[in-house]
Amino acid sequence: MIDNRNSCFGGVKESRKDSVCIDSMRILDSCRDKDCYEDVRVFLTDFGQDVIEKSGSVRVKDTKVVCVNIQADPIQFNKGFYQITLRIYTKLCIEACVCPGKVQEVEGIAITEKKVVLYGGEGCVRVFKSTPLDAGFCAEPCNFEEGSNKPTVVLELVDPIVLSAKVKEPCNCNCCSCCCSVEELPQSVCCCVNGGLVDHSGLCKHLYVSLGFFSVVRVERPGQFIVSAEEYCIPDKECVLSDEEDPCRIFEKMSFPVSQFCPPTNHGMQGTGCECKKK
Repeated sequence: MIDNRNSCFGGVKESRKDSVCIDSMRILDSCRDKDCYEDVRVFLTDFGQDVIEKSGSVRVKDTKVVCVNIQADPIQFNKGFYQITLRIYTKLCIEACVCPGKVQEVEGIAITEKKVVLYGGEGCVRVFKSTPLDAGFCAEPCNFEEGSNKPTVVLELVDPIVLSAKVKEPCNCNCCSCCCSVEELPQSVCCCVNGGLVDHSGLCKHLYVSLGFFSVVRVERPGQFIVSAEEYCIPDKECVLSDEEDPCRIFEKMSFPVSQFCPPTNHGMQGTGCECKKK
């Protein structure tokens, strides 16, 4: 039996240790936030707009972030800091009551925008990287990719929570927090819904939702670091093939998923955890 403390991916490690140089991303600044966007306009298709015109009661069934546009602009007179603009496109699946006892599902796109200021350092070099598909020297002389000295911005978020959804009659008030029109939507976002999105501003009923986002934004730059590493070894564990003639033998080797039956313990409250004891 192999001791897991002296194993690497199931195989025995070499005793030799070396210092190696790796290229990785260094986090220069980061922040987390909890944002609430009220009365966000939902762009619908022609079919969806017809359904909303005949309905007064709607419910959002599902939400999914399908695309995010990220732009980082340096702030003048404050070197190293960047204003980061995040435009988030969310696809919504909506249920609308068109008549008593009948529900119709439609799809739409909601657009929200977030701006933060983070430190990204001062880049003095432009970074160019080769790809495995490069055809060689001067393969495409008219299609150069310009290097950049801007930092990399990473956005982590979960699909938003729908706090409210309502249909409003057309009005002249500026109660929409959307930041662009249908013509400005990326093609990849438009392809996420069945049908073409339309914008009947001021002529038809509009659908508005309030969304809650939990997000983490961080700014990174590449860096070279020296770390202590050990020689990689070939794993000695053999791949297990499924036995189609006797699937129960494979099932018998599976461990019982105890964690699925025990909810996580809340360390802040005593006596609320699941204390399962193996007999």
